[in-house]
Amino acid sequence: QVQLVESGGGLVQAGGSLRLSCAASGHTFSTDHMGWFRQAPGKEREFVSAIRGGGDDSIYYADSVKGRFTISRDNDKNTVDLQMNSLKPEDTAVYYCAARVYAGHWIPSVSTQYNYWGQGTRVTVSS
Repeated sequence: QVQLVESGGGLVQAGGSLRLSCAASGHTFSTDHMGWFRQAPGKEREFVSAIRGGGDDSIYYADSVKGRFTISRDNDKNTVDLQMNSLKPEDTAVYYCAARVYAGHWIPSVSTQYNYWGQGTRVTVSS
């Protein structure tokens, strides 16, 4: 049983920054693939970023956040962070941390590839 807890959301003006953190427990964290997704009001959940586990640490970003967001992981602390810079009103959403805890082929941007999810943290960007 994996538990994921997001934190760091809040209200920020356009152009500002926030840093989200996801704390994981219940599994060998260093082997897990981790992702961030977001869901805006009235819209489907969409991929934001992901980072591969198992020592690979390859990273992936949605086109909408490339150059503005940075994902990182700290396997000693069992955390995955999302540094969000140059925020835009369209970034407003609930942000979810997700974990892929089994081996095999992995498509980072597909939500069904992940089998554990946090409860989300709300990010509001005002103009």
